[in-house]
Amino acid sequence: MASKRESEASQNTRLDVLIAGAGYVGLAAAVSLKQARPALRVAIVDAAPAGVWQKDGRASAIAAAASRMLDQLGVWAEIAPGAQAITEMIVTDSRTADPVRPVFLTFDGEIAPGEPFAHMVANRDLNGALRRQADKLGIDLIEGVAVQSFDAGGGGLTVHLADGAALRARLLVAADGVNSKLRDMAGIKTVKWEYGQSGIVCTVAHERPHNGRAEEHFLPAGPFATLPLKPDKDGTNRSSIVWTERTDDARKLVEGDDLVFEMELEQRFGLKLGEIRAVDKPRAWPLGLTLARDFVAPRIALAGDAAHGIHPIAGQGLNLGFKDVAALAEVIVEADRLGQDIGALDVLERYQQWRRFDTMQMGVTTDVLNRLFSNDIAPLRAVRDIGLGIVERMPRLKEFFIRQASGLGGDTPRLLKGEAI
Repeated sequence: MASKRESEASQNTRLDVLIAGAGYVGLAAAVSLKQARPALRVAIVDAAPAGVWQKDGRASAIAAAASRMLDQLGVWAEIAPGAQAITEMIVTDSRTADPVRPVFLTFDGEIAPGEPFAHMVANRDLNGALRRQADKLGIDLIEGVAVQSFDAGGGGLTVHLADGAALRARLLVAADGVNSKLRDMAGIKTVKWEYGQSGIVCTVAHERPHNGRAEEHFLPAGPFATLPLKPDKDGTNRSSIVWTERTDDARKLVEGDDLVFEMELEQRFGLKLGEIRAVDKPRAWPLGLTLARDFVAPRIALAGDAAHGIHPIAGQGLNLGFKDVAALAEVIVEADRLGQDIGALDVLERYQQWRRFDTMQMGVTTDVLNRLFSNDIAPLRAVRDIGLGIVERMPRLKEFFIRQASGLGGDTPRLLKGEAI
């Protein structure tokens, strides 16, 4: 965004909402608030250098509810041409060396005729579209500057930035990731543990088309997910993989010989789509569970990974963050319309009550699933495979799970239904 706008934001010490973090959650929160209440003075500050988001070659699964929200925010039309619909999902449970992987569970990929339960979207496309919409709405973005501290008082917060600037805001939204510094500054404790696993992510090219099918193979070291991507500009068939391995093994795989990596990849991916090859450098991230004990403090609200970091086994991390955005925006906008103080704790408690139980439930669910499926204990294998088989034979139960995965289960905020606040 223009340097003039950044300069204006640095000098403007009177804001309604300051959002720390210019990832998808922070950008979506800013756009949601400004679109619904143009009079709100909203700004974003981000510690990452300008342009670093353009180097992200990964892709994310966007549930149907999140795509409805993005459509309501005016960005889905820009994203949709490059998005790949997930038309089918299959689940297998096997060992790495097994010659055959029996399919225990299949899901139709639609929640309504013509509406897939999820799409795969390039991170660059998602971030870029949200940034351009934020710019159109006049949202200030200050990049390459971290929040150093903040002081409460006088009906607001004074936020001190690392470059010496000070901003005054009625509400500070921490969307600065799973290792949130603002969460720590606010004195909010977390429940946290590591899994001893890392998630390897890369893009794979293959000979034959995937036809929109996603696959999740439960292997002893952790799930191996294959997620369909739109073909490249030259027509190359592509998929994204999220490969869970024990942390030491993952480090050796991504830092070791490329040939060894591709051999191990082929053993897990298989040759059903013909010859395969990694088209970018694989990277690995440590996996764990982080749940904030509180989502709010006086004049502070946590959103996205700052509030919850969960295992990717269900592909719900980003979608939980968008659910936070939709709920927080609805609470703030309604409070502002009623003339209430948007940073007051009683207002923010409404957001916490809406989101905390759902998030805790998802955190516990992914934790249990990971522990249940990331092992090779024979009795557990038998129990889980019977369980998958039972679900496969119960259409209504499958429909329930698809609806939950689409983000449309429970008390859904308006934006996730595709409705304006």
